[in-house]
Amino acid sequence: MTALDITGLAGNRIQKLRWWTLAVLSVTMVIAAIDETILNVAIPSLQRDLDASSSALQWMVNSYMLVFGGALLTMGALGDRFGRAKLLRIGLATFGLASVGAALSESPAQLIAARAIMGLGGAMMMPATLSIIVNVFKEAEKAKAIAIWAAMAGAGVALGPILGGVLLQNFYWGSVFLVNVPIVVIAITASLFLVPDSRDPDSRPIDIPGALLSMGAVSALILSVIEGPQWGLTSVELAISVAATLVLGAGFVIRERRTEYPLVDFSMFRIPQISTGFAAIGLAFFAMVGFIFGLTQYLQFVQGNDPLSAGIRFLPAAIGVVFGAIASEELAKRFGTRKVVLGGLALLTGALPVVLLWEVDSSFWLIGPVMVAIGVGVGTVFAAAAESVMGAVTEAKAGVASAMNDVSQMLAGALSIAIVGSTMYAFYSARLGDAVASLPEGLADLARDSIGAAIEVAASLPPAEGLALETAAKSAFTDALGLSVILGAGLSFIGVLLLAKFMPAGAVAGHGGHGAGDPVEETKSSDSPDLAGVAVAGD
Repeated sequence: MTALDITGLAGNRIQKLRWWTLAVLSVTMVIAAIDETILNVAIPSLQRDLDASSSALQWMVNSYMLVFGGALLTMGALGDRFGRAKLLRIGLATFGLASVGAALSESPAQLIAARAIMGLGGAMMMPATLSIIVNVFKEAEKAKAIAIWAAMAGAGVALGPILGGVLLQNFYWGSVFLVNVPIVVIAITASLFLVPDSRDPDSRPIDIPGALLSMGAVSALILSVIEGPQWGLTSVELAISVAATLVLGAGFVIRERRTEYPLVDFSMFRIPQISTGFAAIGLAFFAMVGFIFGLTQYLQFVQGNDPLSAGIRFLPAAIGVVFGAIASEELAKRFGTRKVVLGGLALLTGALPVVLLWEVDSSFWLIGPVMVAIGVGVGTVFAAAAESVMGAVTEAKAGVASAMNDVSQMLAGALSIAIVGSTMYAFYSARLGDAVASLPEGLADLARDSIGAAIEVAASLPPAEGLALETAAKSAFTDALGLSVILGAGLSFIGVLLLAKFMPAGAVAGHGGHGAGDPVEETKSSDSPDLAGVAVAGD
């Protein structure tokens, strides 16, 4: 037997309510994903009300990603060891309390600290959601459940600007955090009745040195990617951060290869389903996150939309992600996982260059279809690749595998913002050229720094000069956006070529191909009286 074998009266009840279990996990996934992007639309309000510097604003966004990404592997291992539902509830509570703290912050430092704690809560929540799904759903339904989970994850990222825009249109900036609180309370309450606890029955000790090394290495890498463009390629800060990444990363690999109970079994990366699945997820998120980063500014600064109007215009991307993820399950049955993943990446490769055709005043009838296509491509790749990865590990190791899945998304997103963002602003600054030649040096440098700054500078100039600068800045940014997203298209194309050669056609035969000799997993009943008699049978 290869799937969850639930026995007893309580077990039958859990199986009957398994889709409600998925609903709870999906809601948890959505709020964690939304908080990756919702703060972007609140930045102008935060700058005004908290008197935040540009550096502080960046850290309000990045402190969440830094802690989130750094803690994922450790939290996935803790869930496998002590119980995934337990960690899910602790994560939800941490996330909710930190959201209150963020909403009540009176200084940039307080908000940055609250966002970091929210990242810790998110790192507890996200690996637990996918690993619980793998343990609850039987083989025939597992792909469908993962597809729905993936749809919610991708849609959450796209829905962040929409929800943020709606809230800021009607309430103060703290509302983007307070909205999490009632959702968290409902999710925790529902999880007590609907989410069974499971863990790795082989109660190995947690590799604490490995956990510390992994957190340090991933955090240093994300820090290098996020801050590198501001520090400069030749800066001492970047050199120290990169050196820390290399040293801590090497230490982690050495530790994991030598310790009796490693946090991550590196042999799993020799399994094509896992290594190519992570690669596909990373490529898709690299393409999407960089595109969204530029699109947010294009919709507001170039086309003049307010936060709410700009947020609503993200709906096509969200709908595309949901459609692609849901459709991937049926498509994978008919054509195989590899063809579905390749098709999604090919769609990204074809859709992104269309941005080159956009003008300052392009109709949304040209913009919207591109957003739909990119959403469909990302949703298709994410769902199919995630199912491929989770189908290649035993249920006992689902937490760590899920965490690795999340790490690949996080690193790809951070890299995309850094690389695509830096490229975009380099193109923008170069194309602004003569438009700022007559300005005082300080104002010229400010205008070249960003499209938002250029519009502010234009507003301070005499009408004719201001209009000329604003027109030039909008045109330069539009061109720069089209040129920069070609990076995502290029990587997607390379991914198509490589995955066509190395990615297996379908899932591992007999779920759990990795570590087939591992002990069977048991779902513990100590956490909830409803779970008595629930067990996972081995192959």
